[in-house]
Amino acid sequence: FIVMKWQGLNANIMSLGGIALAIGDMVDGGVVMVENAHKHLAAAVAKKKAELTEKERWQVIAASCREVGSGLFFSLLVITVSFLPIITMQAQEGRLFSPLAFTKTYAMAAAAILTVTLVPVLVGYFVRGKIVPERKNPINRVLHAIHGPALKLAMRFRLLTVLLAALLMASTLYPLSKIGSEFMPPLDEGDILYMPSTFPGISITKAREVLQQTDKILKTFPEVHHVFGKIGRAETATDAAPLMMVETTIQLKPQAQWPNPNKTTRELMAEMDKAIHFPGLANAWTMPIKTRIDMLSTGIKTPVGIKVSGPDLTVLQRLSLDIEQAMKSLPDTLSAYGDRTVGGYFLDFDINREAAARYGLTTGDVQDVIQSAIGGMNITETVEGLERYPVNLRYPRDMRDNLDALRRVLIPTPTGSQIPLTLVTDIRFTRGTDVIKSEDARPNAWVYVDIKTADIGGFVAQAQKTLAEQVQLPAGYTVAWSGQFEYMQRAAERLKMVVPITLLLIFILLYCSFRNITEPTIVMLTIPFSLIGGIWLVYWLDFNLSIGVYVGFIALAGTAAETGVMVLSFIDIELEKLREQKQVPLSAADIIATAETATALRVRPVAITSLANIIGLIPIMWATGTGADVTQRVAAPAMGGMLTVLVLSLLVFPVVYSLVLQVQENRRRGAAE
Repeated sequence: FIVMKWQGLNANIMSLGGIALAIGDMVDGGVVMVENAHKHLAAAVAKKKAELTEKERWQVIAASCREVGSGLFFSLLVITVSFLPIITMQAQEGRLFSPLAFTKTYAMAAAAILTVTLVPVLVGYFVRGKIVPERKNPINRVLHAIHGPALKLAMRFRLLTVLLAALLMASTLYPLSKIGSEFMPPLDEGDILYMPSTFPGISITKAREVLQQTDKILKTFPEVHHVFGKIGRAETATDAAPLMMVETTIQLKPQAQWPNPNKTTRELMAEMDKAIHFPGLANAWTMPIKTRIDMLSTGIKTPVGIKVSGPDLTVLQRLSLDIEQAMKSLPDTLSAYGDRTVGGYFLDFDINREAAARYGLTTGDVQDVIQSAIGGMNITETVEGLERYPVNLRYPRDMRDNLDALRRVLIPTPTGSQIPLTLVTDIRFTRGTDVIKSEDARPNAWVYVDIKTADIGGFVAQAQKTLAEQVQLPAGYTVAWSGQFEYMQRAAERLKMVVPITLLLIFILLYCSFRNITEPTIVMLTIPFSLIGGIWLVYWLDFNLSIGVYVGFIALAGTAAETGVMVLSFIDIELEKLREQKQVPLSAADIIATAETATALRVRPVAITSLANIIGLIPIMWATGTGADVTQRVAAPAMGGMLTVLVLSLLVFPVVYSLVLQVQENRRRGAAE
């Protein structure tokens, strides 16, 4: 919290969520320190067969803390470094998840320092009195009763155990093939934004009618508190929305007041979509804040957008219509709307200069009448308090709403007579460019695609295949996929660069701890093994792969590596004791027995730390309300992964490490001979 204050981080869902995620990891160091001191004190009392003096007790505690202190410090540093990919994220994903990464990093850095400084002192002061041996604890007896036979079986059939672990890893291919992908986890804002698109050329009267009708339909839903619709642009350069763009904000009642409180916002959107079907209206349903961010970033208001670039506007319109039809053929498409780049309607007044001259009129005289009588002219303004409103004068609507009426508009001549406009002008309707969009100095046509599924990656993959089959792009024209898919691609490219660097840093930290390459390599195996439970839980909860889920897997990688460090450190401690006793290269039986004994002796700290992490995540998984959708997707991979890490670290790791140690001892024996 002190560093948050210095950095200017607010206390919000994500920054506090980082601390919540770190709760289980923060106590790991203390758990191992206390457990190891407890074990050494019990052994010292049993050896002396009498109570320890105060000096002896502090000596035992100091020795026990030194024994595990180095490994704990580096393992907690591994968790701290593992959040580097999240800190380096950019744009909206960086703004959302970087507070979580910062707060968890600060918490874990503090935990690493406290584990080797304050915790040993507190252990000395508070771990005192009668020390109950581990075997007398009923929970420990249950743990050993379950773990002992399973470990003996695994050590007896070591190659089969490794093969089964590999098959378990391969089993994740099935859920991975079924899990979809999206950019950001869905964040229910509590309101809905209805943003349909109409065809270009819609009149103000018709636009107002459509807006009123859709508002009335939406207000009939019992879940709706009130509706506010807007069409057209405001008098500001920051909202240049055409008449074809409708924005209706739907404020919902609290979910407890809904007829069916279990109904989701997505289900309500689907019901509203079925209720609104107007010809020429392409529906799009989203959230207000999310849409503003998307439109400011890419201009695309729907989850998926297709941008077609090329030199000719007519060809661009044809391609956008072809792509629109191709997208509508997909079963997961809710609506698709392609830009009509030449779809605007215009009323052209072509002035006949010679005819006007015969009546003594100039082109300017005719244009003045057209501007004032038909277009309207501001003649003054009215002041109402601090507000000013222009007063515009023109003909009534019934005198200018059709071509015949426009042709009868009178023009005064210098002689004092008045002639109809049709004598000096040719009036006709034409079709032309409504809006010209461009990116990278090339004209664009955009296709907006709203989808029924949250699996944006899966939809785009299917849509790209359909587009390649059904639409032939002429030379000089290109297609780019935009919207949230564009964010997904950018974030994925950055993670591809940062994650390997992070794994390398973790490996370097592990090397500094173990002083060899073998053990860091084995510890790094915990990371793919940890993915097993995480992937299956994400699949079981029906979550898509998103930035939130990736953040959860990144958090899991550091915690899994920490567990691997603990298991190998415990085996190393026992092996070192055995080498000091025998003073000769160890046999295969010695290595197997030592690995089995060391793991069995350390079931308690490994189980407690893993379960502490899992229990720390339960409140997040049970959370409801705003923000729960995001935090649950962060917590799910870590919770599921820790279950498999617990099992694999206590059964598979001793097997793998014993095989590696056996090979190393054989080499030493061969070198000695």
